[in-house]
Amino acid sequence: MPVRAFREAVELRDMTAVEKTLAADVTFFSPVMVRPYRGRTKVAAFLRVLSEVLQEFRYTQELWNDSRDEGGRTHVLLFDARVEHKPLQGVDVLEYDAAGLVTSLVVMVRPLPAAMTLARTVGARMEQDTPAAGGPAGAARPR
Repeated sequence: MPVRAFREAVELRDMTAVEKTLAADVTFFSPVMVRPYRGRTKVAAFLRVLSEVLQEFRYTQELWNDSRDEGGRTHVLLFDARVEHKPLQGVDVLEYDAAGLVTSLVVMVRPLPAAMTLARTVGARMEQDTPAAGGPAGAARPR
């Protein structure tokens, strides 16, 4: 699977395709959760909520490190979006396995007012969309 598949799927807002780019044991470090999400199903559920909450999402820049001899396949995507009409800038840092599947995804966002709005909005959506256990089985809680 080509490593650009994640970006293409996100840009098309095709969450089924996004899920197919994730390794079974993917780890997701969210900008709004204390602990990471682990596993394709949990990560895909969180990414689905993010795709619904972030408006006017677009990637603006792409950076690579493909130093296979150092064990690294890192892809950095910078993006702009809005959350409840507040401008937001962010970075997706992806690491891939040899098959081109995402094994780690770190998302960072700024500025603080937009990040706080994102945390509140995503937290509320995760509460709404999940069982009484508090999010997708074993999911971390919002800060």
